Amino acid sequence: MTSRKALCAELTEFASRHPSDQERAQRFTHFVQAHPNCAERTLTTGHLTGAAWLIDPPGERVLLTHHRKLQRWLQLGGHADGDLDIAAVARKEAEEESGLSQLQLLRPLFDLDDHQIPARKTEPEHTHYDIRYVIVAEGSLEPEVSHESLALRWWPIAELASPAWDASIKRMARRWLREREQWLAGTT
Repeated sequence: MTSRKALCAELTEFASRHPSDQERAQRFTHFVQAHPNCAERTLTTGHLTGAAWLIDPPGERVLLTHHRKLQRWLQLGGHADGDLDIAAVARKEAEEESGLSQLQLLRPLFDLDDHQIPARKTEPEHTHYDIRYVIVAEGSLEPEVSHESLALRWWPIAELASPAWDASIKRMARRWLREREQWLAGTT
């Protein structure tokens, strides 16, 4: 299991690669350091979540879920449930939510996003500190819709970089389009 110290080191490394995200990375680091239970959903002010930018083998499309509760197209992901190995959480969530089993996790971490989750039933409004990794689907590309989704769809990443998408999806699409060539050079 990853330690809080290792997670903070990963956040620091991310900030060094993405200076425009330094403030966000510092917020995440502060949150992890301030809350020993930062990965527990019982922390009602907010908690860590892991997410997957799940791409096809050429890195041209990403699998998004039409989220049942939030009624929006989002990346796959979910609660850490106490696990500070957020990369493993992202991979597990990608597998569970897509039904795909041959997935390769890429390091280092890809994106960070902290966002509000609306109050629902007995759960108050809270923040998800979402840590995201690129994951490559290596086997079948035929996903199976889980109970958490209304639909799953492979989207052309270039299409997601357009102004029509929310800031988080657009940021990941644009980042991936900049980094794809570097990734392709490393995989050949």
